[in-house]
Amino acid sequence: MTVVHNLGVDVISYHAWNKDRTEVAVCPNNNEIQIYKHSYSGWKLLDTLQEHDMHIMGVDWAPRTNRIVTCSADKNAYVWTQGKDGKWNPAWVLLRINRAATCVKWSPLENKFAVGSGGRVIAVCYFVSENNWWLCKHIKRPLRSTVTTVDWHPDNKVLVAGSTDYKVRVFSAFISDMEDAPGTCAWGTSNTLGTLLAEFPNTNNGGGWIHSVAFSQCGNKICWVAHNSSICVADASKGNVVYRLYTEHLPFLSCIWVGPNSIVATGHSCMPMLYSIDDNGQIYFVSKLDNMQKKETAGLSAMRKFQSLDRQARNDSNDNALDSIHQNTINCIRLMSDNEFSTSSLDGQLVIWDLKSLENSIAGLKIV
Repeated sequence: MTVVHNLGVDVISYHAWNKDRTEVAVCPNNNEIQIYKHSYSGWKLLDTLQEHDMHIMGVDWAPRTNRIVTCSADKNAYVWTQGKDGKWNPAWVLLRINRAATCVKWSPLENKFAVGSGGRVIAVCYFVSENNWWLCKHIKRPLRSTVTTVDWHPDNKVLVAGSTDYKVRVFSAFISDMEDAPGTCAWGTSNTLGTLLAEFPNTNNGGGWIHSVAFSQCGNKICWVAHNSSICVADASKGNVVYRLYTEHLPFLSCIWVGPNSIVATGHSCMPMLYSIDDNGQIYFVSKLDNMQKKETAGLSAMRKFQSLDRQARNDSNDNALDSIHQNTINCIRLMSDNEFSTSSLDGQLVIWDLKSLENSIAGLKIV
């Protein structure tokens, strides 16, 4: 079952869920974060986080520690904690960057997070209890352009980043001040922060900015999507071999793994696309995951639609609605559970997709 939620905002740039998925943080394309709680009567606005001076570029919610991290074009990041009164209080992060903060992601253990920036720097941030603040250490080389996306390996000590220099890079994110020695990893091991473990250029077929990167659940594979409408997978267990597929769709902006060999990508085509990897490592298109019931999902029966058209003195030929649930670019996707993921779009809609129900409704669809 696909569920559409309308929070009353015109645009959603980013969203992030709390642990039990009863609350969501959304950015309505400005310098605010709005916290909504879901109940039987609908969505209720609980709080508005107003500390940034410029456009918010990323938000992430740590489910176990219940902390929200935000970053902005104002070169700042804040960690928000909820007080006993239910209000969210910001703690400033000492980023030491001279360009916009462009993306942010909590590590799996939620004891640090990574912030990408337009200053060719990744700030790996951690809490210093003695000073009661968030400090960072920088990864600089060999970054040559804006860092647009980051993701963490499951072991909490390796980081992948994509940037506008058309490259995906895997770094050691080990911080000796707060962690034990790094363990073994398919991408390599280093006890020095910023050690380059792997680098993958995306210069074939004209190249393209890297919009999103994601580690697989096992951590041995990386998926990324770029502005040249490509989707790529690198496999460390097979000598860092890279598999590429150049699609016929508009560029993707986000991607997630929904199984050991399945990827969902979203972007300018306004609907989620499912891709899989076969035993030979080749990427192939499986299906569009839109259930093609946009009008009914949005609560409009055919009768109500024609009544609305009549009242507005319009005819059907002027109806520019897309034949999909989302009516604009999908720019954020979040994995909610093994069987569910959510998407938010420039149309202001928040949609929850159930993979099991999609398997039953789309002939031949199989999530692997």
